[in-house]
Amino acid sequence: MKVDFIISSLGGGGAERVFALMANSLSKSDDYKISVIILLDGEEVYQFEPNVKRIKLKQIKYIPSHTFRSIINLIRYYYYESNRPDVIVSFLTLNNLMAIIVAKLFSIKIIAQEHTHHLRFMKGRKILTNFTKKHIYKWADAVTVLTKFDVNYYKSHNVKVSVMPNPCSFRAITNFSIEREKVILAVGGLNRYHLKGFDNLIHLIGPVLKKHPDWRLKILGRSDKDDLEYLKNIAIQNNIINKIIFTGFISNVSDVMKNSSIFVLSSRNEGLPMVLIEAMSQGMACIAYNCKTGPSDIIEDDINGLLIEDQNMLKMQNGLDELIKNEPLRKRLSIEGIKSLEKYHVSEITKRYEILFNKVINA
Repeated sequence: MKVDFIISSLGGGGAERVFALMANSLSKSDDYKISVIILLDGEEVYQFEPNVKRIKLKQIKYIPSHTFRSIINLIRYYYYESNRPDVIVSFLTLNNLMAIIVAKLFSIKIIAQEHTHHLRFMKGRKILTNFTKKHIYKWADAVTVLTKFDVNYYKSHNVKVSVMPNPCSFRAITNFSIEREKVILAVGGLNRYHLKGFDNLIHLIGPVLKKHPDWRLKILGRSDKDDLEYLKNIAIQNNIINKIIFTGFISNVSDVMKNSSIFVLSSRNEGLPMVLIEAMSQGMACIAYNCKTGPSDIIEDDINGLLIEDQNMLKMQNGLDELIKNEPLRKRLSIEGIKSLEKYHVSEITKRYEILFNKVINA
């Protein structure tokens, strides 16, 4: 089966990581010929297996609109029948819009993947995002969502919807005697600090770090100068600038997780937070806000993690304090967290992809 994966870019991000992970996983089977089509120029931080064909469409510089430029590029590429796959898998709303239009033009089967819940939309593109979800997605052969939260919404718009969780890209640890640093870890791009809640996290964690002076907060993620300075200023205002480590983007996330004690998810919004699954796989004691979707699909409160009332900063503060003080609690959550991750293993998600491919092809 010939499968094309389509995405706009491969800069650091959860959806982009899933894109690369699943393309690589499926490429290991002789049953699939996998190609990845990248619509935009830019930095690429994810690598592919040698047998994954990588296609970078030539940019048409005289067309300023990325949307129209990419639609034309895809039409030009799929105009040749030899380039057409059995099925296209596209990622993220705007790419899905473009890919569905082109797929229908050439009668190619298409699976569109959403990586956030239906209530969120791209900044400045609310009308286009809502139009795509309500009127374009029904033309796709399947639309996948991360959690059950979105199923009824899409069904109400006659969309053929399936739940497809993110896979865990890290191998779960088996050694629970690892000596861990006294580090509370948060992960996410600093350019999305509001979405990830890093501003509130720095405010609320001040008293915790002052109460436990040998502990540090480490924030791992790509940043630009303005966002980094903004968050540093919050840390300065709370007199904890010397207790927070901003690492920037790093590639060895699993090593950092393996050596850190507590993972905190302070997001205001999520889809299905891959980073939370990955933190659990590395034996971290996890604590997360129960935001609209995602964390409650992964965490069972006080069983494999702590689930905190959405954006209740005082309760998050108290939860972090308890995790620091209570090492047996951290160890219990660590063990139970790993036990709960089997359904997110990449091999299990790969099987779900294969079932969906066959369903779409044979429909």
